[in-house]
Amino acid sequence: MTTKSPVLRERRPDGIEILRLNRPEKRNALDSASLALVTAALEELSADEELRALVFSTTDPRALCAGADIGEQLDDAAGYARMAAFTRMYSGIDALPVPVIAVCVGNCVGAGAEIVAGADLRVGGDNLKLAWAGARLGVPVGPARLAPLVGLARAKDLIFTGRSIGAHEAHSLGLVQRVAPAADAEAVALELAEHIAAQSPGGVRVLKQMFRDLDGAPARIAHENERLLYFQEHGAGLPRGLS
Repeated sequence: MTTKSPVLRERRPDGIEILRLNRPEKRNALDSASLALVTAALEELSADEELRALVFSTTDPRALCAGADIGEQLDDAAGYARMAAFTRMYSGIDALPVPVIAVCVGNCVGAGAEIVAGADLRVGGDNLKLAWAGARLGVPVGPARLAPLVGLARAKDLIFTGRSIGAHEAHSLGLVQRVAPAADAEAVALELAEHIAAQSPGGVRVLKQMFRDLDGAPARIAHENERLLYFQEHGAGLPRGLS
């Protein structure tokens, strides 16, 4: 029997890469295996000089990503390794030298919200349920990416309360740039990617790096990643499916 891959990749002739999470039965919650595939793809794409844009999407419009797969059976060492993989993914999205466009459909919670906030541009599906759920479990995540996007007061509201917002509120906050029916959100994201791919490749890469330098993203993300690793090793840590 052939086991389906939890991460699918498609490369278009115009230099646009589509990375689709493919665990619909888990609403694309990320386990160690899927995280390894995502981080490996990001590392490979980072060195790809032909890459023009990355569309981060899903095979099922009911969810982009519902966070960590907290049902995964892990011991302490494997739980720490999984958290380290999350931090590599977050850094990898930020460090990609071309724009990243997130297809924000259905559940975008926890790590899914971090993927959304880590992208450069976002298309919201009309079924979006976007939430930073870290406060409920004490996970120190969210401020590094969300505050620069929506402002400090709005970021505190979303992160402290963990409340869910839909596409129209996300659009009013400036968090998503386009709103579309969930089934069409990837196509709209690809239209954005096509506009980017038609620009000067070298110019877009320089601009991406300038945005990172000027808003201090690498330092903010490194700080949050350190707090996440400390939380996993010395605090409560993410649940690991063990009693």
